[in-house]
Amino acid sequence: MISNFNGYQAYQKNKYETASPHRLITMLYDGVIRFANQAISQIESNNIEGTNQAVKRMQDIVYELIACLNFNEGKDIAVQLNSLYMYVIDLSIRSNIEKNVEPLQQAIAIIIDIKASWEQIGKEVTMNNG
Repeated sequence: MISNFNGYQAYQKNKYETASPHRLITMLYDGVIRFANQAISQIESNNIEGTNQAVKRMQDIVYELIACLNFNEGKDIAVQLNSLYMYVIDLSIRSNIEKNVEPLQQAIAIIIDIKASWEQIGKEVTMNNG
């Protein structure tokens, strides 16, 4: 069993190390959505500790997205994304304090919209380079 787990860990590590920068950002968006949904489930189950952990993991990923922003080349887009990401953080804090799922649902909707735009950019870049 341990060797299977070690193989899985190696696979997971390799998946992230070999992903394109575009794919890595997509994976981060997926992580935000996954942990926000976990937080919603934990709120609905009245699991305060589980809610806190899921919200913290979600926030960690959003902060990673902020760290990935290129304000030199991205200028206005980076500033706008930074504002949206900080708003998502604010929503997650509000949801966690109030134990209310609605702010998290709003945060998920924002991230889904950003992810869809990001995926469209990836398709256009691939089409133009291929």
